[in-house]
Amino acid sequence: MIEILATLSASAAAGMRIGIPLLIIGLLQGSNLWSQVPILSHISPPILLGCLSCWSLVELLASKKLWGQRLLQLVELFMSPLVGAIMGLGVASATATPNWLIALIGGLLALVLQLVQVGWFYRLRGLPLWAVFLQDTLGVALVLFAFGAPWQGGLIALILLWFAVRSAKQWYDWYHKGIGHRASRTKREV
Repeated sequence: MIEILATLSASAAAGMRIGIPLLIIGLLQGSNLWSQVPILSHISPPILLGCLSCWSLVELLASKKLWGQRLLQLVELFMSPLVGAIMGLGVASATATPNWLIALIGGLLALVLQLVQVGWFYRLRGLPLWAVFLQDTLGVALVLFAFGAPWQGGLIALILLWFAVRSAKQWYDWYHKGIGHRASRTKREV
């Protein structure tokens, strides 16, 4: 059970940001830099360190501007399922759960959290600065919790999933309320 919670925590971190969590996982492994992480273990550590450091810097700086948020969301929306799967597999090393299932759950959780962020971005016409700082903080904290406190990290990941479901319901109600309002206005005009 602890492995599953750690997987959820790491995958939720990939739903917040993609470069920063991968960079932290590599740095937490000490001199072995990503040797235990699937797919990334086949890439040269200095090249991977340079690429992830640059992308993490882009995530930290570009996310503070509206155009940067749009750029990051485009990239992160397509990359978050892959990174979520990699993060989940990188954390869950000794579990009886099949790897394909861990990768699927991790990728889907990261995608769902990324979709919620995109939804709020378009609903609010840009994320407020406090929300961006919260994303950065959660991304780092969830990776650290995946290794140090998987119960707490898994609980935070499940709370974020609950928030995603609540957001989807709120958007559904908002959308249908808008359709009903437009339909009644159209009837009055006729």
